[in-house]
Amino acid sequence: MEKRNAGRLNRQVGVVGLGCWQLGADWGEVDESDALALLHAAADTGVDFFDTADVYGDGRSETLVGRFLKERKDDGIFVATKMGRRLPAQVAEGYSRENFLAWNDRSRRNLGVDTLDLVQLHCPPTAVYSSDEVYDTLDEMVEQQRIAAYGVSVEKVEEALEAIRRPHVASVQIIMNAFRLKPLEEVLPKAAEAGVAIIARVPLASGLLTGKYDKATTFGADDHRNYNRNGEAFDVGETFSGVPYEIGLEAVERLRPLVPEGATMAQFALRWIVDQSGVRVVIPGARNVEQARANSQAASLEPVDGKAVAEVYDELIRPHVHDRW
Repeated sequence: MEKRNAGRLNRQVGVVGLGCWQLGADWGEVDESDALALLHAAADTGVDFFDTADVYGDGRSETLVGRFLKERKDDGIFVATKMGRRLPAQVAEGYSRENFLAWNDRSRRNLGVDTLDLVQLHCPPTAVYSSDEVYDTLDEMVEQQRIAAYGVSVEKVEEALEAIRRPHVASVQIIMNAFRLKPLEEVLPKAAEAGVAIIARVPLASGLLTGKYDKATTFGADDHRNYNRNGEAFDVGETFSGVPYEIGLEAVERLRPLVPEGATMAQFALRWIVDQSGVRVVIPGARNVEQARANSQAASLEPVDGKAVAEVYDELIRPHVHDRW
């Protein structure tokens, strides 16, 4: 596994990590034993960056990652979690010192650690990114060794740029994939200049970029790809990257001939992200051991044809997403 310097995180991280949203909720049920098995499988292939959040399954994802940490002991595992989404959407005043400390205590209990490696604000209202009080509290939490570092997870490019201006923001997590090219314009260069680690999330566009879906594919009632297609539950950009499902299917078919022999569409899509200068780690999810291992193997592919990816984006995807996020 190739490792990259994560700047203000003060460590090297493998370029392919693991997103753990699916271990909590919103992707259908993942059995506890399967969840632990895939966590270990990912680590065995060189994955050392695991991303979770306090709201994934109301703490289930954090708790499972905590059990995994205990079983791996001192294995160089880095865990990023998030806080803030326990509030109703767009409640900026709830991002208070009192809530931060309470959320932090809960996450530390769930993960079984005294100091969290990285805490990210979890796509809060836009006003939060420019609040001095918010960053003052986060700095205090670092001083108290409640957290080792903090960052932000964002929906919009403008939110990422605001956070990068802050001197102690260590990371920005942003949706970036072959259907989301806007971060390449300003976010990646400015983050690299500031030493802020870019964490690429939703790298497979909620599975569209695996190339496994078609017009007949159905998703369970407890899967956000069913109940959030129009943003009914949270930002629609989190589901299929905001791309209309049928348009995404057409784009995948345009990209399919570019996939190298012996590789999968998912590996091709992950490799494209790894190729982007400024990206420190990409965090695909996995629902089983085989997917976890296959994701890790993407790091060993040869660089892909970025120009062809951009052409498909410009022709099919750009009108639907570029100016929204």
